Amino acid sequence: MIDLTPRERVIAALEHREDRLDRIPIQDSPWGATVSRWIREGLPDGMSPEDYFGYEIAQFSADTSPMFPVEVIREDAEYIVERTSFGGIRRNHRDYSTTPEIIDWPCKTREDWEKIKVRLQPSERRVDWVSALNAYHRERSRGRFIMYGAAVGYDKIQNYVKSDQLLKAVIRDPEWVKDMYWTDARLVMEMCDIMIRGGFKFDGAFLYCDLGYRKGLFFSPRHYEEQLHPVFKELCRFFKSRGMYVFLHCCGNVKDLIPYFIEEGIEVLQPLEVKAGMDLIELKEKYGDEMTFMGGIDTRLMALNDPKPIEEEIKKKVVFAKQGGGYIYHSDHSVPNNVSFQNYKRVIELVHKYGRYR
Repeated sequence: MIDLTPRERVIAALEHREDRLDRIPIQDSPWGATVSRWIREGLPDGMSPEDYFGYEIAQFSADTSPMFPVEVIREDAEYIVERTSFGGIRRNHRDYSTTPEIIDWPCKTREDWEKIKVRLQPSERRVDWVSALNAYHRERSRGRFIMYGAAVGYDKIQNYVKSDQLLKAVIRDPEWVKDMYWTDARLVMEMCDIMIRGGFKFDGAFLYCDLGYRKGLFFSPRHYEEQLHPVFKELCRFFKSRGMYVFLHCCGNVKDLIPYFIEEGIEVLQPLEVKAGMDLIELKEKYGDEMTFMGGIDTRLMALNDPKPIEEEIKKKVVFAKQGGGYIYHSDHSVPNNVSFQNYKRVIELVHKYGRYR
């Protein structure tokens, strides 16, 4: 068999063409702090994990925030407190290794939203035309599968409105919630077209919208169907009309929403959090003819000194999920900094071993 390019490999997996595949595609998301550890432990200086481990997807985005000036409010040896481009205030570890502490939100009322809304207009200023376009051409020449990345929906709107207030608004003020969803989605779509006109050619769209936690959804399937389902339908229609596959990053236990995702036209669900009950084998059995799955490999096992549990995890899940195509390797969220370079090298070796088709 002729060696496939990363783009060809990803497309064959998406099209469920096992007959065209040499192995499953490989992609992952190590934390910045994890990469720093790996450099200390042997990752060659100047080489990214993407290049060293042969990740096959590259992603490019526009700034779809209100573009408020980023402001450092205070900092010390461990933390940095900043006002973000969304207008909120966050406290981060200096290595940005964990989820930030949210100190303040820019939208306390609907009137606050109306003031911010006028800033959400498409503009070529939202794209880094020099660095991003140069990087795009480099990744395209390497044969990678190129994606347009954007946060959308409920998860995106949490940048504006405090979570408990937003959840109350889902019930008490649905028209405001839908206005925020649609305003953001229109900007995401318009910026994709601006990037395409400026020279980017995208194979897919990678959308980010966390909708669940360990035990279930943030809100009922009915509220999803009434408020966010039509937005996702339009996003999928838009991207597909431009020849793009649609991936959705959606953390937590979101099993109850998968039928909606399929109806909308989402082709790939990622990351399949094990600790939230998202079982790759169960999902492949139930929906494997209708979706491609990406992820589902428990990162907690990657950090163990005993190599047997992670090998059993990869062997069991990958061997099953790769059948008929429709599976892309990824961790079940992102790779934390308790995973050593040597342990992770073994993970990728095992993925190659058990992910081959012939």
